[in-house]
Amino acid sequence: MTPIRVLTVCLGNICRSPAAQGILQHEAERKGLNLSLDSAGTAAYHIGKLPDPRSIETLKQVGIDITGQRARQVTEDDFYVFDWILAMDRANYQKLKQLQPSQSPAKLVMFGEFADYVSLGEVDDPYYGGEEGFTEMRHHLIEIAKRFLDHIASH
Repeated sequence: MTPIRVLTVCLGNICRSPAAQGILQHEAERKGLNLSLDSAGTAAYHIGKLPDPRSIETLKQVGIDITGQRARQVTEDDFYVFDWILAMDRANYQKLKQLQPSQSPAKLVMFGEFADYVSLGEVDDPYYGGEEGFTEMRHHLIEIAKRFLDHIASH
């Protein structure tokens, strides 16, 4: 079976999108879903860097290792490679909308609002806050990931 290709996207690709990628991978494996995952940022701030240590730590607490990931920037090719491109917030969604070629097949959505009946909102950027913001981010991403995977599994 061909994997469903999913790209998670935030601003710098060191906090939310690598966390979302790790959580989606973990949850997909638990559900037996075949996903091919990656993450990227709309900005080039951290290319080649590891995820934020606070993202690494908060996911390690629930048995998810994201230390194999490295930050990269979204490319036009991503809109042809991935089936789903999941933006973490409206600002990044708008930036991706501007980048998306009109004929690309990728479904570009806000991760928290990927279906008509789902409105879990934006995933707040915890970068400038403390540890509690990263824990909150993890809880929010796990809830969204479970609902997203249920959605794609049922279609």
